[in-house]
Amino acid sequence: MLLDADTIVAIATPTGRGGIGVVRLSGSRARAIVEPMLRLRRPRAHAQARFAAIVDEAGTVLDEAVVTYFAAPHSYTAEDVVEISAHGAPVLLDHLLRTSIHAGARLAEPGEFTQRAFLSGRLDLTQAEAVNDLIAAQTLHQARLAAAQLGGSIARAVAPIKHNLLTLIAGLEAGIDFAEDDLDLMPEAEIEQRLEAIRSPLAALARSFTYGRIVREGVKLAIVGQPNAGKSSLFNQLLERERAIVTAQPGTTRDPISEHLAVAGIPVELIDTAGLREVAATPEHEAERQGIARSRATLAEADLVLHVVDATTLNREELPAADLALRDGLAARPSILIVNKADLNPHASAQRDAIRTSALTGEGIATLRQAIAAQLGAQAAGDGALVSSLRQSEALRETVGRIDAAKLALSNAVPHEFLLLDLHAALQSLDSLTGTTAPDEILKRIFSSFCIGK
Repeated sequence: MLLDADTIVAIATPTGRGGIGVVRLSGSRARAIVEPMLRLRRPRAHAQARFAAIVDEAGTVLDEAVVTYFAAPHSYTAEDVVEISAHGAPVLLDHLLRTSIHAGARLAEPGEFTQRAFLSGRLDLTQAEAVNDLIAAQTLHQARLAAAQLGGSIARAVAPIKHNLLTLIAGLEAGIDFAEDDLDLMPEAEIEQRLEAIRSPLAALARSFTYGRIVREGVKLAIVGQPNAGKSSLFNQLLERERAIVTAQPGTTRDPISEHLAVAGIPVELIDTAGLREVAATPEHEAERQGIARSRATLAEADLVLHVVDATTLNREELPAADLALRDGLAARPSILIVNKADLNPHASAQRDAIRTSALTGEGIATLRQAIAAQLGAQAAGDGALVSSLRQSEALRETVGRIDAAKLALSNAVPHEFLLLDLHAALQSLDSLTGTTAPDEILKRIFSSFCIGK
C-alpha cells in the first residue's frame, strides 16, 4: 500500500456541539490550504500554537481559534499537519471542512491519519491498532493496556525474538553456502536450543491473548439460580445502586436485566436472569416461562456464571436437587458458587469453594468481587506485553506453529535447506504481527474500523 499524495482533511472531534472542535489537515498542501481562511497574529512555527481569527471569503471574522502546525517529518503522520482548534459549533466546523475541500483537500477516510502514520514508519501495526483501542477504552485498565501497546510494548517484546531467529537463519544459510570451504554445520543440539529460545517467549506472548482479549472486549457475567435466591439483590449490590426490582415474591424478574460495570479494570456486562424452575404451561405462567427460556439462552452465552443459592434452602450443607443439577451442568464452565442470604443461616456453607454473601448486609461482596477478578485472570496479569487482538494472536500462533515444524524437521534429520523453509515462513508470520509484511486487505480492514479524523 503506497502513501497517498493527497492532502486530507477531517473533523477530529465527535459530532455535535462542544466547547472545542478540531479540524485536522495532513499533506504537502496543508499550510497553503488553511492560509486564506486564517488571520494569524504571529508567524507559524513548528509545534507552536498560534492565536488566529477564522475569516470567510469576504474577510469577515467568524471565530477565534488556536492553530498548531507540525512540519514534516516531525508530526503524527510524518507529513505537514495543521490542526485548527475552534469553538465546537457544527456549522463553523463544517465551514472549515468544506472550505478546505474546495481549496483542494480530500475528505479523509476512516483511520487515514493513523494509516499514514503507519505507512510512513511512525507506528508499527500493533501501535496503530492500539490507537483505536485507546479511543474505545471504557476503563482506565483498558487505556493503560492500549497506551502500553501504543508505546511499543509488543514490538519491544518481539525484537529480541526476531533477532535470534535472524541469527539462526544466517548461521544455517552460512553453513550451507560455504559447505565446500569446510565450514562446519551448526550442531543439531545447538539448533534445538536456539529454536526453543525463540519458541518459549513467543508461546508466552501468544498465551497472553486469553487475558488481553478479556480486557479489550469485556465479558458477559450472568447471575443464575432458583427463584427468590436473592439474585436481583446481589445484582444491585454489585452495581452499588438499586437497578433491579426486589420483592419477597418469587419470579419477580422476567426479562434479563443487564448493566455495565468494571471489575479489576475489565468491562463487565452484568446480567440478572429470571429464576430457573419448572412452571406449568398455562396462560398465567406464560410470561415467566418465556423469561426462564431467555435466562437459559443468556446462561449459554455467558463468559462467567454466578450461581446463587439461597442459604435457607440448604439441608445439612447439601445443595437442593435443582441447584445440584445446575452445578453439575456448570462443571465445564467458568462459574462461581454463591451462598446468599448468609445472614439468615450463619452456619450454611454448602461447598468449600462457595462464597458466602448477604445482599442485605453486604457481607462477602468484596470477596465476591475478588473472586470474579481472579476468574477473569486479573491476578495473573503481569506488567509485560499483552496481545489483545485476534489478528495478533493468529500471527503469533502461526509463528509458533512454524517453529514447531522446524523442531520436528530437525528431530527427523531433515536437511537444513528444508529446515530453513520453516524458519523463513516463521519470520514472515512474525513480521506480519508488526505489519512489515501485512497484506493490503488486512490493513484496509484494520483502518476501516477507525473513526474519521484519527
